[in-house]
Amino acid sequence: MGEQFELSASINGARQFAVVSQVGAALRRLSIDDVELVQDYPATIAAPSCAGVVLVPWPNRVAGGKWKNQGREEQLLITEPKLNNAIHGLLRHHAYSRVASTDSSVTLAANISPAPGYPFELATTVHYQLLAEGLSVTHRLQNLGTDTAPVAIGAHPYLRLGEVPIAELELEVNAEVRLGLDSSMIPTGEAIPVAGTAFDYREGQLLGQVALDDVWAQLIRDADGGSRHYLRAADGRHVELRMDANFGFLQAYTTASFPGTNGPVHAIALEPMTAPANAFNSGQGLHQLQSGQVWEASWGIGYSSGGGAQ
Repeated sequence: MGEQFELSASINGARQFAVVSQVGAALRRLSIDDVELVQDYPATIAAPSCAGVVLVPWPNRVAGGKWKNQGREEQLLITEPKLNNAIHGLLRHHAYSRVASTDSSVTLAANISPAPGYPFELATTVHYQLLAEGLSVTHRLQNLGTDTAPVAIGAHPYLRLGEVPIAELELEVNAEVRLGLDSSMIPTGEAIPVAGTAFDYREGQLLGQVALDDVWAQLIRDADGGSRHYLRAADGRHVELRMDANFGFLQAYTTASFPGTNGPVHAIALEPMTAPANAFNSGQGLHQLQSGQVWEASWGIGYSSGGGAQ
């Protein structure tokens, strides 16, 4: 599982604590005022179901692992054999290196070398920092090669709100459409308005036992271009996923068998993504990184006890 990096801070009276794993630069734990906000799992296993892992240079899936690079067909390794897809990028099993740290922050780095289906070289870092608004996560990609590299960024945190069962939380997704998916979980190109459907979470819906593996787009933006999405408890507490303007897509994934510390639990991942599945083919949300160019994108997790955001 590699080294674990512990972060702690007391800001505006709020006690904050986080743990980040070396492998996959995965967010393993986050608590604010002793309220656990990330689903835990046994210390003896690596991140299950990509829990907290950084997903670059593409999040989600590439259909059949195939895409065209300036007219030349590329073949990525198939890492989701059941659906015949390449999934979640190239670094989810990679051990990152620590390049900087303080009591309340850590910066981890990993390079992407030319690989089957992805003939580009990138330098990547991810910076985790505890701030007044909670955890901030900033990704930085630089193209070290001579050719323009298609890139996208994602992350895979499983969120919780203390000991409240997931079924008793309301999910709020501030988005206008859901993307249609085929049987291999690849977008069909259809953007389906959520209004009047079961996928309209703009006002919040109780999760119950609903099964989700869906992606939303046309996010409702804040004044700064970012967006915010929530899990809420009946007592007014909530955990917030915030994303900057680079992130145009949100995936929600539920599982009834996440391997929690004390056995299987019902869990939900809320995944910030700059591009949806199959962006290497559709071009949707895909960022073209020029030679030498740097790209940064940020997201974060906050908590409110019901009396105001922290």
